[in-house]
Amino acid sequence: MIDSLLKLVHVLAVVLWVGGMLFAHFCLRPSLGVLPGPEQRLRLVHAVLGRFFQAVLVAAPLVLVTGLWMIGRVAKASVQAGVPFHMPLHWTVMATLGLVMMAIFGHIRFALYKRLSRAVAAGDWAAGAAAQAKVRTWVFVNLLIGLAIVVVTLLLG
Repeated sequence: MIDSLLKLVHVLAVVLWVGGMLFAHFCLRPSLGVLPGPEQRLRLVHAVLGRFFQAVLVAAPLVLVTGLWMIGRVAKASVQAGVPFHMPLHWTVMATLGLVMMAIFGHIRFALYKRLSRAVAAGDWAAGAAAQAKVRTWVFVNLLIGLAIVVVTLLLG
């Protein structure tokens, strides 16, 4: 039962994070063009990203904790059975790329989003657009990594 619960929390947190990036990049961003000017677009993007990043600040640690916990449970069971634990390649790929995603998210949230926030607060729409472009680029990179993790995990798992 605990294994199923850990996997459920892990997958739901991944779905929230990767699905949110997919939505932001392919649905929200192209739809911003209906707003009349950069002020409205940047204010909306800032508000949406603020809410999304708050959710990822919960989801990312859940992914990390549940992932480590599941690996630990398998390793412990192997050792108790007298069998050496060898982490499968797809787990290693998932864990490594997941840590890379978390580092990128940290940069997005605590550096780039902060620049966007300052620009929006100051009404500096040119700086805001530049910050938003960098956020968009790194979110897309993280989205590609997240999708690669899903593909590797499903094909090798």
